Amino acid sequence: MSGLCHRQHPKQSPDQSIIALSLSLSTMESSDTTTTTTTTTPSPPPSPPIVVSPCAACKILRRRCADKCVLAPYFPPSEPLKFTIAHRVFGASNIIKFLQELPESQRADAVSSMVYEANARIRDPVYGCAGAICQLQKQVNELQAQLAKAQAELATMQCQQANVMALICMEMAQTSSRPSPDDSLDRFISTESNFQMDQPLLDETNLGSFWEPLWA
Repeated sequence: MSGLCHRQHPKQSPDQSIIALSLSLSTMESSDTTTTTTTTTPSPPPSPPIVVSPCAACKILRRRCADKCVLAPYFPPSEPLKFTIAHRVFGASNIIKFLQELPESQRADAVSSMVYEANARIRDPVYGCAGAICQLQKQVNELQAQLAKAQAELATMQCQQANVMALICMEMAQTSSRPSPDDSLDRFISTESNFQMDQPLLDETNLGSFWEPLWA
């Protein structure tokens, strides 16, 4: 009966025991690796807080700078004097109105012009930019007068040079047409020899008749 009640479990072979032990070890290693990877993965850093600094215009006007502030691209916080000068002459409302009427491609040039004109108006409250323009126009007129004078002097010098060259060429032509001293001497000798050949030879008879009147 005891043999029937107690069932005998089949014995495992050594190979099966080794395989089971290897599987259990690999399972433990994989779980440890997963745990290590999970614990060593750094968490993403928190995003830095966005600090919105008001533009120089809004800071001077003591108002909140909106996201789409018209003045912000042209009056940064680092240049408060730029807006102070323009605001003193034109006023903030006029600057905003003027910029809103222009396309964005022309607003930067418009701001530069307003700041320049405001500076000129502060330096010269009476004439402003007109005074600077008149001064520059005066300099242009003076330079044009100097240029015209220099051109007239250059034309006079060129005319004088042409006259001198003409005189030199004329003198050279006259010199080449005159006979040289050697030619004059040869011509003189040739003339004398021809004159002597044309005279009759005096013989003794003629010579005696020539001296008779002298002794008479």
